[in-house]
Amino acid sequence: MRRPGAARQRRRTELAGWLFVSPATILFLIFIAGPFVFAIGLALFKWDLLTDPTFIGFDNFVALFADPVLPRVLANTFIFAFASVVTHIVFGLLLAIAVNRVINRYLSYFLRVAIFFPFLISWAAVSLLWKYVLDPTFGFVSQYAAMIGIDTPNFFTDPAWALPAIIFIDLWHTLGFTFIIMLAGLQTVPVELIEAARTDGATSWQVFWKVTLPLMSPTMFFAMIITFIGAFQVFEPIQIITKGGPQGSTTTIVMYLYEKGFQSFDMGYAAAVAILVFLIVMGVTLLQFMGRRKWVHEA
Repeated sequence: MRRPGAARQRRRTELAGWLFVSPATILFLIFIAGPFVFAIGLALFKWDLLTDPTFIGFDNFVALFADPVLPRVLANTFIFAFASVVTHIVFGLLLAIAVNRVINRYLSYFLRVAIFFPFLISWAAVSLLWKYVLDPTFGFVSQYAAMIGIDTPNFFTDPAWALPAIIFIDLWHTLGFTFIIMLAGLQTVPVELIEAARTDGATSWQVFWKVTLPLMSPTMFFAMIITFIGAFQVFEPIQIITKGGPQGSTTTIVMYLYEKGFQSFDMGYAAAVAILVFLIVMGVTLLQFMGRRKWVHEA
């Protein structure tokens, strides 16, 4: 027979649990679930923010797949996201290995702070800084290059250089975050395994390839997901530096969403683009999780 006191204690425990999770639940409903449901409903209407919304069903989604601009926008976004993931993983891991090998504790702390510091600067300040640095007229990069006889391109008005320049700026600004993730993962690799491999005669490259890299794979997997999600939604540097130009070479999907929603005032179509962004990010993330068994080392 169940005691009444035990039942009351269980209810109190459940109530305490709900009270602890309620702030996060409320914030999720207000800022994530609520706007997402609203965006789904808004995508079924034509609305310019000035007149009453008109129900048009799935016409926005039909127009989305017939949009001639969308393929290039998606191509720009995927190129940026892929380049961001590759550069962040490679350079983040290399920097983490280099800093992890620094013996002097104070030098190690200094390097960690120096690498992570750009991530603390706002995107507005970073964008204006690099817009000045890479300016072909008064930027010091072009001036120093001219002193040694090198002609630099106009990075932000040349369609061939604009997107690579944005990729480089994003790498400089956000690499510190990936570096910290990689460094934390690197420090979880058991030293005993590395020493055992070296005792067996393994070279430094073999230790890295056969021991360190497999044990770092869960950390790399996490970094890949976080980096892709962030890169696919890039907006601030493009809006501040190039505004999607030149000739649409830096227009990404979120920039396109902004143009449709807040410049063309087609809120229903912008909501459809937002849903497309969600589906693409969710789909790519699911594919990453499906493929993790082939290369992620499970401890």
